[in-house]
Amino acid sequence: MTWTFDSDAGRAALEVASEYADATLLHHSVRSYAFGAWYARRHDLTHDAELFYVSALLHDLGLTAPFDSHTLPFEEAGGHVARVLTAGLGWPAARRARVEEVIVLHMRDDVTAAQDVESHLLQVGTSADVSGLRVGDFPEPFLAELLAEYPRLGFGKAFLTLVEDQAERKPDCAAAAYVAGGAEGRIAANPLDHRT
Repeated sequence: MTWTFDSDAGRAALEVASEYADATLLHHSVRSYAFGAWYARRHDLTHDAELFYVSALLHDLGLTAPFDSHTLPFEEAGGHVARVLTAGLGWPAARRARVEEVIVLHMRDDVTAAQDVESHLLQVGTSADVSGLRVGDFPEPFLAELLAEYPRLGFGKAFLTLVEDQAERKPDCAAAAYVAGGAEGRIAANPLDHRT
């Protein structure tokens, strides 16, 4: 399976994510895309594949030191990064607003595919990778290939540290609610980290 999107925007998103995210966070972003893309094919969900890919690759850049805002939640900061990048690529204002919206909504209440398919796919992808939600729905060959090419590298513990830091510094953000709602236990129980 191909884990990238071959377009100017796709290549730029991968380049920026590779430059600013460490391997642990970069692999998470690619896996989130792969989970969402597989889910879309399985459920025949028509979507803007390029928009989804760019959103997935950039969705956590607000957790990196260069883009961590002292006032904005990390998903909002990441949405702004995506908006700036896509402006440089010539995306029209409405499409730039969509990439920002998809990134912001991945940390909000569940969005159905009927409401917003790209946001739904990012929620599916990130939830599968962070806490193992729906992992049993994905075929074993797909999981084995994805994890071989993009290993987890201790992602669960690293991600928990990042969101706990966000929660401590920004107590009104979605990450704070996520941590308070039992993130540590869900992350620790992710079956992706307990494969034999």
